[in-house]
Amino acid sequence: MFARSDSQESLPLPIFCRMDCTSAAAKRYKYLRRILRFEQMDFEFAFWQMIYLFVSPQKVYRNFHYRKQTKAQFARDDPAFLVLLALWLLISSIGFAVVLRLGVLGFLKFFLYVVLVDCIGVGLVVATALWYVTNRWLLKPACRDQDVEWGYAFDVHLNAFFPVLFILHVVLLLFYHVFIAQPWFVSLFFGNTLYLLAVGYYIYITFLGYNCLPILQGTKALLYPLTGLIFFYVCSLALTMNVSTAVMNFYHYRVL
Repeated sequence: MFARSDSQESLPLPIFCRMDCTSAAAKRYKYLRRILRFEQMDFEFAFWQMIYLFVSPQKVYRNFHYRKQTKAQFARDDPAFLVLLALWLLISSIGFAVVLRLGVLGFLKFFLYVVLVDCIGVGLVVATALWYVTNRWLLKPACRDQDVEWGYAFDVHLNAFFPVLFILHVVLLLFYHVFIAQPWFVSLFFGNTLYLLAVGYYIYITFLGYNCLPILQGTKALLYPLTGLIFFYVCSLALTMNVSTAVMNFYHYRVL
């Protein structure tokens, strides 16, 4: 038998054996496994986050910092926010089905489109693009050994998507037939302004999500799309293009 050397005894454990290190795959598995375990979800806290996304979104991201300190990750490990968002999508889709006079099959098609394309599909594209941009160009030189988690980038999208959902799928629906769909300039102005607020708020909350990360710099560049948004808004008013009616027609004739 060979004697064990001191150097072998002092070797550190492999990284995957350390108790304080969890792989991205393990985090995803743990997150997905909890989706069906409602008793383990903190719905009260998730609802609090939804309210503060309107009142004070900075407080929501302070909690992400706390999670980084306690659980070594910025991304959510509790799917309660995602479950509540899905519930809001379901309720708002029922409202759209009423406004667009959809049957059961039309409602199901619309709901699946909103979930799979508007929420998840757009989220995958935006989160992946910003995850790449921030890690490629916005990392501070002293923080090159760290990176922005993709899961956090998707969480930022979900945070920014909820106000859009509320403004365009709840507030807009309440006024659509009685006011926004009318052939008046004030109706066009009101409807287009709702879209300006919704998309502008999406951009702003997205900016806050990355601006709060201490490893990033130059995040104000994420606000640049606001310039294009305002330009489009002014052009839509000048051309009397009712964005709300155009989107409703898209859903009715393209999606359904």
